[in-house]
Parts: sequence; structure tokens; C-alpha cells
Amino acid sequence: MTLDHQRTLLRLLGLFALSFFITAFVFNSPVELFEGYQRILRSPSILITDYFVIGNIGSAFLNSSIMMSIGILLVLITKVKVTGSVVAALFTVAGFALFGKNSFNIWPIFIGVFLYAKLQREPFSKYVVLVLFATAFSPLVSQIAYGFKFDPLIALPLSYLLGIFAGFMFPPLAAHFVKFHQGYNLYNIGFTSGIIGMVFMALFRSFGLNNDPTFHVAEGNNLPIGIFLGLYFTGMLLIGLRMSPQLKTDLRKISQSSGKLGTDFFQEAGIGATLINMALLGFMATGYILVVQAELSGPALGGIFTVVGFGAVGKQLKTTIPVILGVYIATTINIWDTHAPSSVLAALFGTTLAPIAGVYGPVAGVIAGFFHMVVVMNVGVLHGGMNLYNNGFSGGFVAAVLVPILDAIRKPFIPLDTK
Repeated sequence: MTLDHQRTLLRLLGLFALSFFITAFVFNSPVELFEGYQRILRSPSILITDYFVIGNIGSAFLNSSIMMSIGILLVLITKVKVTGSVVAALFTVAGFALFGKNSFNIWPIFIGVFLYAKLQREPFSKYVVLVLFATAFSPLVSQIAYGFKFDPLIALPLSYLLGIFAGFMFPPLAAHFVKFHQGYNLYNIGFTSGIIGMVFMALFRSFGLNNDPTFHVAEGNNLPIGIFLGLYFTGMLLIGLRMSPQLKTDLRKISQSSGKLGTDFFQEAGIGATLINMALLGFMATGYILVVQAELSGPALGGIFTVVGFGAVGKQLKTTIPVILGVYIATTINIWDTHAPSSVLAALFGTTLAPIAGVYGPVAGVIAGFFHMVVVMNVGVLHGGMNLYNNGFSGGFVAAVLVPILDAIRKPFIPLDTK
């Protein structure tokens, strides 16, 4: 992309952060925002902690705006090239700032990755995308600071010390674990975070410390939140249409891509078509929640915006719908309710396996979605809810198991097109 294109993307990202800031004041007064934001900062924030409940709707949007602004500022300071991965990371940060990330618990992760870069004598800019995603593990900081009920004089410094150590672990482990699933799990940092969380949780349990089950999910906000999402994705769609002079050709490039990790639709198809793809994914994800009569809660919006963000680096309707269908089928024939928050999150975040549908076809995508639902409901206990990207953790295992089997079945008959 040209420098002008990158500046355009930064302006659009800034507009997104501003829209969340304005939305905060639509839902709550300044006093309510301040009080709610303070409660968010002091929350243990492990899964599932809906900031709509802990604070209020407005303060959750305010936190999201602040978090995305921090990410944009980091990109500007480090002069990182704005790519699809950067956009995906910023949207993911904004989404998870509605249920787990906040301006108290992210900094140790940042510092840990920064120290790793210094140790390797490499520029921190090389790790900006990674550090934004690595905030998946930020609840570790909040849980130690507020969840275990330690003396504050011990809890606060210990939380930051262990958070820095965890952040330091991310770069080498993320580079190693991508080989485990061969790029078929888009949320590679989620898998890495799950492994790190598993180690930390085992350590905590050895000292008799455990994370209490947490389930805070807001209800009854579908109409106002639905209107906000409809307006937002309509605006994104209109901007995309205006910026795509070769719409049909550019959209075809997206539809023909497998979407494996490393894909960048901004490079392949341009800003306009990519924004359209992101908007369509937003409508689809929101529509699924409404169709199954689930709630547009903070975590659900986190899922929606993560799907939208990854519409820049691999996800599209043709590859995400089969995975969602697979999750839906699993919920209808197994013990889970289709409209339950955990089932909805599995459907949305399970699209981390979209590349399987992109390479092996829609039937494989349905199978991947089915097994993802089965696995994701059983791995959260390993990291005690401290890995916000629990579906990325599950997706790594599902991809690692399915891909070799799919290769063995397909290779004798059809050469693989892994474009």
C-alpha cells in the first residue's frame, strides 16, 4: 500500500475509536462513565467478565475507545506500516476491551515484549502487532492484583512482575507454535496465550490458588446495541463502496483466497473491497446472534469486532459461514444451548478456523466448526479463564488434528491450492 493509503487507514481507525467514545456518552452520563470505568479497572477480568455488567455500557465503550487509541498511538510512535494485521489487531483490542482488557492490565505485557526486543537487539516495531494480540493474557495481571485477595502491597507489584514475565515469553513461543497448526488457526497468539496460561495456572494451583468461576453477561440490550452496530457497519460499507473503483474484481480476489495466516486483503484487493468484506462479516455475525435469539453483550460484541477485524487478513463469508454452521450443528445435537453466551462466542471466534474451509472446502469447514465447539468447551479450565482468546487456544488443537487428516484424504485425489 502507498503512504496515502496507510494514512487513510489510520484516519478510518481513528474514526472507529472516536465513534466508540461518542457512543459512551450516548448511553451514560459523565459521572456514570467515570464510576463505571473505575470498576472496570479494578475487575479481575477473567473469562467471562462483561464490562457492560461490571461498569456500564457507556464505560465499556469508553474503555474500548481508550484501548484502541493506545494501540493507534503505539503504531504511530513506532512508525509501523499499517497492514491488514495491524487493523485486525486494533479491532481485536477494541473488541476485547469490552470484556477483559483495560488500561491497567495491558502495560506489563507491553513491557515484557519490549524487554524481549531489547534483549534480542531488535526494534520494538517488529513486535507491535504481536504485543497488541498478546494482551489476550492481560487478565493474569488483574487476577493477581484483585482476584486472589492478596495484600495490595504485595498484589500490585507481583501482578506487574508476573505480567512482564508473561509478556517476555510471547515472542519466542508464538514463533514456535505457529508450526503446530501450520497457519490454519488465525488466532495463533490465542494458542500461545493458552499454553502460557496453562503453565501459570498449574503454578498457582500448586500453591492452592484457583480462579473462581466467573460469568457476568449483560442482557436486554439488543435493540440499542443492534442499532449502533447497524449504523456502524452501514457506514463501513458505504465508505468501502466509495473507495473501490474495481469492486467486482477486488471482491473476487477476496473470495478466491484461502485466508491462511499471513493473508492481507488490503494488499491483495485494496482498501475499498476489504472494508466491504469487513462490513459484510459484521452484518453476518450480528445477524447470527439475533437469529439464534442470543444477547448482544460485551463478549458478543468482542466476537463481532474480532471477526470484522480479521476480515482484513483472512476471513470472508465463504469461509466463515461453514465454520459457524458446524458450531451451530454441534449445539443442536449436543448438550449446549445454541443461544448460550459460550455457544455464541464459539460460533464467532471459531471462525479462527476459516482457512480450513478456504483450503479444503465448506464441508471441512463444517467439520472444523463442529469439533471446535466440542474442544473449546473443555479447554478453558486449563488456563483458568486468564487467556481471553480461549477459542484461539482450542482452534490450535483442532487445526493440528484435522489438517493432517484432511491432507491424507485429499492429496491422492486433488492437488492442494493453498493460495
